Amino acid sequence: MSFLDIAIDEKRHGARAVLRGLRLGLDQGEIVSLVGASGCGKSTLLSIVAGLDSAYRGTVRLDGRQLKGPDADVGLVFQAPRLFPWLTVAQNVVFGGGAKPNLERAHALLEEVGLKGYGDALPKQLSGGQAQRAAIARGLYLEPHVLLLDEPFSAVDAFTRMRLQDLLAEAARQRGLTVLLVTHDIDEAIYLSDRVVLMDGVPGPVRAEFTNDAPWPRERSKLALSPLKPAILDSLHAVHAI
Repeated sequence: MSFLDIAIDEKRHGARAVLRGLRLGLDQGEIVSLVGASGCGKSTLLSIVAGLDSAYRGTVRLDGRQLKGPDADVGLVFQAPRLFPWLTVAQNVVFGGGAKPNLERAHALLEEVGLKGYGDALPKQLSGGQAQRAAIARGLYLEPHVLLLDEPFSAVDAFTRMRLQDLLAEAARQRGLTVLLVTHDIDEAIYLSDRVVLMDGVPGPVRAEFTNDAPWPRERSKLALSPLKPAILDSLHAVHAI
């Protein structure tokens, strides 16, 4: 059994099956990206693993323990930062983290993600990239073993996106985090991931998996020449052609 073991027998939205017969395992410390067409169930799968959606048949296990609902060992970073505008940045980081918030830890995490001195600011004072950094700090606050991210960098410019990718990779590898990332950016998937998983538009087992053996630190220029990208694109094209 994998460190994070996902077995979804079926997940439906009304009469429509979104996921069926899907099996996915992640090793401890592994970074896996989910790619595939919109509507193939990537975000739904993340919601299930995060414990936000219990209306499915199947199991999600972490280190052998079945997860039933939201769990402190599983952090989640949404596509939008979702910061509460009436709370300071540090208060947003600790929100939902228990009855005794540790603001000192929040400030330390903000410094780690490049937001030193912003803890007492309000979210409206942050740029889009800064707000997403704060969201990553919030995802790390409870020291999870697994971090889930749903297209976390899609709303920022290309340069900020690359810096946030580096930040995520460094934070994950320093902590030994297991990461499951949803993205539509193939370059992002290849740069960040140990494995890229292609989900099919028709509910069923994953369509294909691609292993990335490139060592860290990774050079973007070399990855651009990797045979992984055309292989993934060919597989995506085959899915759309069905």
